[in-house]
Amino acid sequence: MIVAAGLGTRMRPLSDLRPKPALPIRGVPLVAYPLALLARHGVTEVIINVHAMPDVLIEAAEHFQPEGMKLEFSVEEELLDTGGGIRRAADFLRESDPCVVIGGDMLLDTDLSELVAVHRARGDAFTMLLLDDDRSRDFGSVGVDHDGRVRRIGPRFDLGGEARSGIYVWANVIAARAFDTLPNRDVFSHLDHWIAPQLEAGARDIRGEVVTAQRCSWIPVGTPEQYLAANLETLSLSYLDAQSLSPPPGTRIENDVILGAGATLGAGARLRRAVVWENEAVPAGLTASDGVFAGGTFHRCRKGAEGSQ
Repeated sequence: MIVAAGLGTRMRPLSDLRPKPALPIRGVPLVAYPLALLARHGVTEVIINVHAMPDVLIEAAEHFQPEGMKLEFSVEEELLDTGGGIRRAADFLRESDPCVVIGGDMLLDTDLSELVAVHRARGDAFTMLLLDDDRSRDFGSVGVDHDGRVRRIGPRFDLGGEARSGIYVWANVIAARAFDTLPNRDVFSHLDHWIAPQLEAGARDIRGEVVTAQRCSWIPVGTPEQYLAANLETLSLSYLDAQSLSPPPGTRIENDVILGAGATLGAGARLRRAVVWENEAVPAGLTASDGVFAGGTFHRCRKGAEGSQ
């Protein structure tokens, strides 16, 4: 499952134009990356929950659907939060024991097959991938004991006994039996209202696998600044050679400017560290940096960004 139904409020105003998982990263919609990662590790059936502008996200996912992969969509008329979205897809997820559930607002590259193998070997109900990274100061972390059992979730839940910690990068392996403990409600958070109560009740089969940056590449795409950074970074992902991830014909990457297919620059327009969405017409004389031209407007993504005409 790819969890992709959030409103993307931190990504506004870009997420007012398209759902966050459909935003283009170097010419390819964000949702295509986790699809390719899952395909690389042998996943053949994926469900994606959608909410805001569902048709846009569904079209993006189907256009970049890996060969041999079957897609289903769970359309949420009302947001169910992360746990509610998983609960609604539980019957689908139970068919694979275990299943993989990952987030749709990041670029992740890790050995999911190894994570599944670790999960199976320990016989756990729930395994979350944790990244040992200095960015935990900005993104929070999950703490585990010496045996990898989860003891802390951010600053809001702490049972003590923590030995290691890492950023929760929204990648999980879940045994079919774990869905028997889902709360009987429609809207809830999977960590706060499903996992934390199980831990508090004494569950010993909920673990975190802490890995280093050598085993996991994680680029969050949750804000306009992060979105711009992801586009400007030269991506080195193990699955980028997949045919399904080829940018549409006409996409151009020129130094620090990414131009979507069909995008045009007016006479005298000068852009630096910028993304132009497909089929956009940048007006003549526009001078701008550190932002995104979309919906006929230049959106600044960093403090100090310039934009004038």
